[in-house]
Amino acid sequence: MPFGRRRNRIDRSLRERGVPPEPQHKERVVVETSGPWDEDDAPDDGIARVDLGALRLPARPGTELRVDVNQQQKVIGATLRHGDSLLQVSAFAAPRAAGIWDEVRADLARNASGQGASLKEVEGPFGTELAGTVLAAPPPRPDEPAPKPVRRPARFLGVDGPRWFLRGMITGPAATGPEEAAVLENVFRDIVVVRGHEPMPVREQLPLILPPQAAAQVAQQQAVQQARQIAAQRQAAARPAQPPADGA
Repeated sequence: MPFGRRRNRIDRSLRERGVPPEPQHKERVVVETSGPWDEDDAPDDGIARVDLGALRLPARPGTELRVDVNQQQKVIGATLRHGDSLLQVSAFAAPRAAGIWDEVRADLARNASGQGASLKEVEGPFGTELAGTVLAAPPPRPDEPAPKPVRRPARFLGVDGPRWFLRGMITGPAATGPEEAAVLENVFRDIVVVRGHEPMPVREQLPLILPPQAAAQVAQQQAVQQARQIAAQRQAAARPAQPPADGA
């Protein structure tokens, strides 16, 4: 008798007697990688990383980290600068069984084409990526109308991990020059993703947080701004009312 059939009969007999079968634990499949890393597989490499919650970004000499926050002081993105080049990174929830980079790549290329830009698939250090141009608006200047978007070189990197997807966009000289790209590629490779155990919809961005020191600075700035607003309101309320003009 085949072992599998015998095992099923034993389990069925146990269930009929009210005895639950032994749990069958599925071993986690570990895929060899050189980075980016999942939290469970991150090496003890001694690299200092900035903890943003779902992302731990390496602090490399010569790079500058900018954390983007909205009006509610919620972190919505992280950008690393090296010279005149930028690396924008985001992490998203993904299915347990399959990755989403193929679908995301097709969506990015389609959107770029619809906006008058162009992205094509090429092979890079992290597998298939997108390279070409995207439309981006230059920084606005004071007392001038908003500038029109222009085409800029860009690369999109994507890595599927266990229940997460990491996306990176490189712009500036590093988007076209291999030497300029080396530093930002190494930064991307050394990122650690912390997925967490909470169920999340596919493609929903993993939550990011401000580092403690940055959070304290933001809280201090908010307190100072609030105090100024209260002082201005009190001064306005304390001013004597102006008498009505003659003939009014």
